[in-house]
Amino acid sequence: MNRKTFLGQMLAASFVATLSIGAHAQATADIPAPVAVHNVVLVHGLFADGSSWGKVIPLLQAKGLHVTSVQNPLTGLQDDAAAVKRVLAQQDGPTLLVGHSYAGMVITEAGDDPKVSGLVYIAARAPDAGEDYPALTRRFAAAPASAGIRWSGDWASLTQDAFLKDFAGDLPQAEALSYFAVQQPFARAITTAKTTVAAWRLKPTWYAVSTQDHTIDTELQRFMAKRMGASTIELNASHVSLLSQPQAVADLIVKAAQGQR
Repeated sequence: MNRKTFLGQMLAASFVATLSIGAHAQATADIPAPVAVHNVVLVHGLFADGSSWGKVIPLLQAKGLHVTSVQNPLTGLQDDAAAVKRVLAQQDGPTLLVGHSYAGMVITEAGDDPKVSGLVYIAARAPDAGEDYPALTRRFAAAPASAGIRWSGDWASLTQDAFLKDFAGDLPQAEALSYFAVQQPFARAITTAKTTVAAWRLKPTWYAVSTQDHTIDTELQRFMAKRMGASTIELNASHVSLLSQPQAVADLIVKAAQGQR
């Protein structure tokens, strides 16, 4: 290779790198800086209801935050996003939106609401706009909990054995059984739903990865957290860290509410 060709290739590589860095900087610049908020809206996932936030809520209230837990109908992604937006409409100012598990998909869809100032994902789905989430999961290890899903017509729920072992595996059995009793079935439409927007591309984000998760693969969680550029913590917890480690989850939410990365 002569000197002229070598220098030409070096200049071309430098130009591409500069474009890449510039594009990344522009994407980052498009996301506003985190701001402190007073309102926190919590959104539950599949195999659960709003009571799954029962341990986290008093910890947030003790910090002076105004907290609301949404009751998702689990009839479809757009229905659940609409339920979240109804609650957002009742907030009196900027609001932090927090989603666990499937609710990460819901807050990704509903989080473009102008009242939402930031998004917190707790062992949660975080698809891109229009992304096939089931196809994304197949790039990672299969989650054992999925084998425990049972259908009755167009509605599904998790078997007791899968709930105790793969969903809430680090809770005492008696406690896990009490949450199993309030499990809400979900509609088949959720399994093929795709988000129309990725709010994490528009708002500051935080993510709590569960390293002992048998419901959403840990490496998939890490991938989604890194892709969105989230401020990330890792918890040695099952899928339900909000129940087994509520203080750590609450601390992350408080940090986000204070606008800290």
